Amino acid sequence: MLRIKSAFPNVLIVLALTLLAADKPKLVKVKVAERITISIPQDWKPMDAMDFTQRYPSVRAPLAAYTNDERTADFSVNISATQWPDSNIEMAREFFKSSLLNTFDKVDMIQEGVHEINKKKFAYFEFESRVNGNRQQEGFQDPILRYTYIQYLVEPGKTLVFSFNCPRRIKDQWQETAREMMKAIKIK
Repeated sequence: MLRIKSAFPNVLIVLALTLLAADKPKLVKVKVAERITISIPQDWKPMDAMDFTQRYPSVRAPLAAYTNDERTADFSVNISATQWPDSNIEMAREFFKSSLLNTFDKVDMIQEGVHEINKKKFAYFEFESRVNGNRQQEGFQDPILRYTYIQYLVEPGKTLVFSFNCPRRIKDQWQETAREMMKAIKIK
């Protein structure tokens, strides 16, 4: 009887880990441009231009943008208008950080830095953000709380931007997947 009782916690731990692993989405590779391959959850679908424009207003259309069935979690690949004369990733990282901090009313940085993925150096930022609502405008009174993982690859004449976004309330559901998606990026 003592053996059964002492084995029970181990069985529960194995069962919990199995359930957590089964819940993680399977990633599939997608070629988004001549030199760019990403990995996204297999059930995600491309966003159409109208969907992307409504949710992420920008003067430049993305190279690619994908979303889950509920349209709550998104991943996009863009070419930034920012051009760098050299590949000083640390200077670029400070510029990108400043831009992010100015975009939102509040930013809580989870992690940031420069890391190497498949022999390329990326500046990255993982954070939670808040955009305050507008008390005078009906329908826009509540703050918007988001989780974002964004990476920048500075190349001669352009910057590639890889961005994962979802509401902060479902961050725990997507955080590990977002990190895996970012680590799977391949640029030739």
